[in-house]
Amino acid sequence: MRTIGEPWPEFNDGIFYSDRVRPSDSGVTLVDYYSTKYKSSAPLQGWLQRIGNGQITVDGKIVTDPTKVLSAASDLQYHRLPWREPDAPYLLGVLFEDDHLIALNKPSGLQVLPGGLFQQRTVLTQLHWYASKQRSLLSCQDTNAVPVHRLGRGTSGILLCAKTKLAKARISAYFADGTSVVGSSRIEDADISKARKISKTYRALASGILHENEVIINEPIGMLRYPGVAKGLYVASPSGKLALSKVRVLERDIQNNRTVVEVEIQSGRPHQIRIHLSFIGHPLIGWAVYLIYTCTRRSLEVITLFDFCYNE
Repeated sequence: MRTIGEPWPEFNDGIFYSDRVRPSDSGVTLVDYYSTKYKSSAPLQGWLQRIGNGQITVDGKIVTDPTKVLSAASDLQYHRLPWREPDAPYLLGVLFEDDHLIALNKPSGLQVLPGGLFQQRTVLTQLHWYASKQRSLLSCQDTNAVPVHRLGRGTSGILLCAKTKLAKARISAYFADGTSVVGSSRIEDADISKARKISKTYRALASGILHENEVIINEPIGMLRYPGVAKGLYVASPSGKLALSKVRVLERDIQNNRTVVEVEIQSGRPHQIRIHLSFIGHPLIGWAVYLIYTCTRRSLEVITLFDFCYNE
C-alpha cells in the first residue's frame, strides 16, 4: 500500500486567537479583558506575562502595557506560543485516489482535525503538506483535500477526503442522506442500509458477553450539561436525535469476558457506538469512563457509571 506523510516537527506553529471588543467591554483594561474572559486559560499573572512577552496585539500593533484601555470594535489577537504536541503517527495509507477523492487508512492515535493539544499533528495537516508537494511537482493549482467525515483519534479505519468542492458537497450529502432516512423511517422495521449510498461499519471490542447474535439499538442521542465539561456530554436520551446502530457478534471471548462485534451505524451522532454499547450494558473496552443517563419528562437520573480500563 502506498503511504503519504511527513515526520512531525518538534514544535508546532502555535495558534492565533482573535477577538473584537464589544461595546459592553469598552473602557476595560487589556489584562482585565483577558483575565476575565479567559480565566480558565490562565490566571491573572499568566496573562500579565503573556502581555509582557508581546503575545497580544491591538488593532495590529503589539501592546505590552497591561493597563491599556480598550475601545469598542478594536481587534485583538493573542498568539499562543509553539509547543510540543503529544506523540502521534504520521503515515497514512492511500487506499484509493483520483482527481476528486482520496481514501486514507487512518491509524489509531492520529486526530483528524485540529483540537485541544493537537493543532498540527492531524490528518488535515498531512493532507495540506501532501497537496503542497503535489502542486510543486506537477505545477498545478488543485485545492487541498479535506476530510468529509471524522474518525475518533483512537479509531483506525477508512477516512474519505474530498479534493474538490463538488466532491465534498456530494459525499457530505450522501452521509446526510443516511441520517435523514433514520429520522424519517420506522427504524424498527425498515432496512435503512439499502437506502444509503455510503455505509459505515466498525469493528469493536465490547465488555461482557453479548448473548444475542444481532442487536438493533435505536436509542436517541442528545446533549446534556455536565459539571467540568464546557460543551456538555452526549448521552442516550429520549429527547435527543434519532440514532440507529446494528450490532453483530463476530466472536465471544468467554475467558476474558468480552465480545468482538461489528457495528453498522445508520446515523452519525457523536460518540454513537460508545453511547449505544454502553446503553445495552456492554461498553467499549478501553474507554475509561462513560455515563448512561435516562431522561423523563420530570427528571434526569443517573442510572449507571461504567469504568473500564485496558486489560494490559
